[in-house]
Amino acid sequence: MKWTILTSLVISILFAVFAVISYQISSRLMIQQEELTFNRTISEVTSRLSRGTEPLSFNSSVFYLKESTEEYVGDGYYGANTLESTMMNLNSFISELSRPEMDLKVYNADGDLVFETKNRYVPFDKKAQSETTIKTYEYVTGLVLLKPVYSNQTGKLMGYAQGFYDLGFYYKYRKELLKNLVIIGICGLLVSVMMSFLLSSYFTSPLRKMVRTLNNIETAHKTGLRMPVPKSHDEIYDLAKAFNDMIERMERFITQQQQFVEDVSHELRTPVAVIEGHLNLLNRWGKDDPEVLEESLSASLQEITRMKSLVQEMLDLSRAEQSEFHYKNETCLAKETIQTTVNNFQMLYPEFVFNLDDDDLDNSVEIKMYRNHFEQILIILLDNAVKYSRDRKEVIISASKSYQNIDLMIQDFGEGISEEEIEKVFNRFYRVDKARARHTGGNGLGLSIAQQLIENYNGTINVKSHVGLGTAFYLSIPYVVKQKNPQMPTVTE
Repeated sequence: MKWTILTSLVISILFAVFAVISYQISSRLMIQQEELTFNRTISEVTSRLSRGTEPLSFNSSVFYLKESTEEYVGDGYYGANTLESTMMNLNSFISELSRPEMDLKVYNADGDLVFETKNRYVPFDKKAQSETTIKTYEYVTGLVLLKPVYSNQTGKLMGYAQGFYDLGFYYKYRKELLKNLVIIGICGLLVSVMMSFLLSSYFTSPLRKMVRTLNNIETAHKTGLRMPVPKSHDEIYDLAKAFNDMIERMERFITQQQQFVEDVSHELRTPVAVIEGHLNLLNRWGKDDPEVLEESLSASLQEITRMKSLVQEMLDLSRAEQSEFHYKNETCLAKETIQTTVNNFQMLYPEFVFNLDDDDLDNSVEIKMYRNHFEQILIILLDNAVKYSRDRKEVIISASKSYQNIDLMIQDFGEGISEEEIEKVFNRFYRVDKARARHTGGNGLGLSIAQQLIENYNGTINVKSHVGLGTAFYLSIPYVVKQKNPQMPTVTE
């Protein structure tokens, strides 16, 4: 309703402004046209009457007003029959003077009326009627003009020509125009209200559907309820698409949250159960047996260590999800960080061979990532490579610079991952070999943390693997594009 009222109001105001402007312009143009025609007629009258040399009279006025090449021979020139026949033969200009709206009066030099086309009262006023003006006489409003007539031959004043043009038709036309504009305006207002209501209903229909979907937001992710996306690629289309994307992200978030809670509960349930079992054993009879006591304490401490590791990795994952908000402008030197991390692993695992190929990477190249996060990613991938290696104790690391990215590859020669499981390696708490992962102390969160960190910095991570041959992780991280400064001129002594 607000949209309908506002739209109708705007349309009505615009139409009213347009109608007023059209009315004023039409009225002005019409009165200007009438005035132009009136002035041209009076000018033609004075031009024809100025052909004589004697003061104007009835006969001379009639003679000169008609288009004739004869010479006027005096008032005796016309008899009653001759005057009647001459009036019948008046040209089209006289017919213009005989229009109902037009009134022409001719005066002699003394101001006496000698000829008129209409018996209408129009006073003789040389001062007030010297310019074309609008006057009202006996409730009749019209254009009035009084012009002197001078002889073209002698230059003497012969008389005056007075014209009056009734503007009744003009005012009637203007009244009809105003009435029609009002009727059209009322009809336009009604049509605009209906059209505005239909259009507002059409445009707000997706919004109302969106509101209904929002009201059912708690069940939308379960029922698959989605906002219908219109075919027109407009703002409503963008809004509906963004709304559906939000629902899908929320659905994934809820699913991941539920899975996360279930996985954490499962992961914590095992060490808690183990510790509880050993404590019950000790409480019943094991505390009196030194071997059982030592075994139970050792196993309990090991499970507590796993729980601490699990909690730490969960905290790391939580921090990784927030890294894009706190460290989005941080950078670090790629080559230095890679070399430092690889050297540390070489010291920790002297039985392994770490082959690093970073010759194509300049020392000054910086990546758009916080150094601690980059080191954490490298540690996770290198640690997995060491843990899952078998007979061949070798890890290959290569780093190179591509178009706006640093490409990094870490490859091991371990067990490998099957095609069915390779798509799940980045899932939280997922372990390819659960028994081996538990033996090596993994909780299945490392790759999830690495993926979350890389995606937060607009990077990508992929994995390729062959069972029994090994696994390779491929990273692509944007680097800082430095602007070239213009070379400063050197100063010489």
